[in-house]
Amino acid sequence: MSKRNYPSAFLHPFSHIPTLEEEGPVIIDKGEGVYIYDDRGRKFLEGNSGLWNVVLGFDNKKLIETAQRAYAKLPAYHAFFGRVGQSALDLSERIVKLAPMEANRVFYANSGSEANDTVVKLLWFLAESEGKPHRRLLLSRRNAYHGMTVITASLTGKDYVKSASGLPLKEVRHLTCPHHWREALPKESEAEFSARLALELEQTIRNTGPDFIAGFFAEPVMGAGGVIPPPEGYFQAIQPVLRKYGIPLIADEVICGFGRTGEFWGSQKYGMKPDIVVASKVITAGFFPMGAIILSPEMTERVEKASAIYEELPTGFTTGAHPVGCAIAMAALDEIEGGAFANVKAVSSAFQKQLKAMADHPMVGEARGVGLMGALEMVADKKTKAPFAGNLDVSERVSRQALKNGLICRPLGASIVLAPPFIITETQISELFGILRKTLDEVHGAIARKAA
Repeated sequence: MSKRNYPSAFLHPFSHIPTLEEEGPVIIDKGEGVYIYDDRGRKFLEGNSGLWNVVLGFDNKKLIETAQRAYAKLPAYHAFFGRVGQSALDLSERIVKLAPMEANRVFYANSGSEANDTVVKLLWFLAESEGKPHRRLLLSRRNAYHGMTVITASLTGKDYVKSASGLPLKEVRHLTCPHHWREALPKESEAEFSARLALELEQTIRNTGPDFIAGFFAEPVMGAGGVIPPPEGYFQAIQPVLRKYGIPLIADEVICGFGRTGEFWGSQKYGMKPDIVVASKVITAGFFPMGAIILSPEMTERVEKASAIYEELPTGFTTGAHPVGCAIAMAALDEIEGGAFANVKAVSSAFQKQLKAMADHPMVGEARGVGLMGALEMVADKKTKAPFAGNLDVSERVSRQALKNGLICRPLGASIVLAPPFIITETQISELFGILRKTLDEVHGAIARKAA
């Protein structure tokens, strides 16, 4: 790779600047199935489905043809002032039937960030209309990821948000990350760890005052935190606390929703009973930007009662419920329910077996995951769990070397994250882990030589 096309007029989001300066961007030219090709014709197995979302492949003909038909019929419209395209009505009916809880309304945004942002506005809208304007505090967890608007970046419990943007806003409180391997006390079991986090939650609520708390946001599996499944009994421990104090549970299913965990919803996988569900990435298989907020009947009743005060629901987006996007989402759900989800269930055991086998590598401290998602946490010392020195950029090194070997994987902190498309085969899973092990060996060898 060369520095060609860098620097350019394009400003790269979430990109490692030293790598860009040294090598320039990888310019993606086309995709076929689980593979993408750059403008030089090099082939890469896409181990992250783009950004968790292109789950039906990069050349899915049904989605392409559906988009072409939809654009030819009604290429654009909005959903304001009581107008809406038929595809949005059809999609909403389908989603409420598929939802992991009893549901009866869906509101559309253009991304997971916008959807979570809208949930915050709805919670504050309810507080104002119900005579409780002080109910504005929001609970999240350290290392969570809920988006990149100002308020959803505040909900995101990542260190770079604070250091880069001076967030979170004062309305947000972050609780302990539910990562047993990293956060548990010595000899503390997963169940004991979950009980301790539930106690922390209750103490936070009581110390703050339940009347000041608008909602609790949680991903079933922390995705951008490094694929962190909850410890045993976690949601079973915290949900009674939330119910006790009347605090809504918002399930951020942006990554987990529609099959990624091996269940249709992460909420179903882990026994969550949310009041609101946020979905996004998989809903259109990445073929159109969309976010969806799914409301329980109780939340719908409260929102509609509040809206009556203003004679409207005072929020919305120009391209929310876009007629083409909704048509694509319907086709994506056809594909997922018609076989892709069954494939996830069929190949997940092979994926997890090969993922866990990577734990024997000298660089890997923990191999964790569920369904078709997983992470390898890099450590310098397996016994103490000590990470590599930050100046080594180990996860970034692994990602760069994997790219040279024909695999796209994502560096997240000290971890390498994998989330391949739902259509991946067992043969392709073996190809993925074969490349990854070769890559880890090469990076480990280079670090050892440098230290010698």
